[in-house]
Amino acid sequence: MAGQRLTKVVLLACGSFNPVTIMHLRMFELARDHLEDTGQFSVVRGIISPVGDAYKKKGLIEACHRVEMARLATESSDWISVDPWESLQPEWVETSKVIRHHYKELEAAEGDEDDVDTVKYAKKRRVQENCYEAAACHRGRDDPCLMLLCGADVLESFGVPNLWKQEDIAEIVGRYGVVCITRDGNDPHKFIHQSDTLWKHRRNIHVVHEWVTNEISATQMRRALRRGQSVRYLVPDGVVRYIRLHGLYSAESEKKNAEVVLAPLQRYTEASSS
Repeated sequence: MAGQRLTKVVLLACGSFNPVTIMHLRMFELARDHLEDTGQFSVVRGIISPVGDAYKKKGLIEACHRVEMARLATESSDWISVDPWESLQPEWVETSKVIRHHYKELEAAEGDEDDVDTVKYAKKRRVQENCYEAAACHRGRDDPCLMLLCGADVLESFGVPNLWKQEDIAEIVGRYGVVCITRDGNDPHKFIHQSDTLWKHRRNIHVVHEWVTNEISATQMRRALRRGQSVRYLVPDGVVRYIRLHGLYSAESEKKNAEVVLAPLQRYTEASSS
């Protein structure tokens, strides 16, 4: 409909970013193109939220380095930024709580449309709490809503026992919404079909197909780096320089947390057995 007001969307990507790669940045661009092509949304901001050290993932280097690399990777972007809040928490924080935190930040922020577009929030702004309860209800709202940006592997991980709480999955998908970027070897439509929770909220899951396939992964980058191989043009130049300056990613760093149980698996396994 002509003159229809677009729903402003803020994209939030949570993960290790160990290290950040050009594919992480590319996901934001793909998601923005897809959402805006629907004629319903205007993507006004992208946020990278690196996980804290307490996540205990194998080979996870210190959060201070991962945050700084993400900052270097996004300094040329006029709409993607890095938020260190999650990385600064002493304990691992569930993704649902990270999303709630950023949602409250939006809820507490208010400004005119220029402030939103330039990612400068100064005054209180109210955000409708249930803006993702149905796909059609976003239209015409002035307040930005929040969507989780992820790869298809995250949807697949929803089915891994003790990795996610079912109520968290329902909250993330049902209340906020998800933009999922496809990768070769993953079929998000299959995951959605197999999960009753995802199927129930399928209209809140935006699947984006990447036609220019790119299988760059942080795991591959760490492998190349510890073998002394070049990762230029796969990782932003500023990040490559930072890695070299600080001597990051070695055979030794890859052993970090090797004998430690991943934080969510430890927390939820203990909870289910108690």
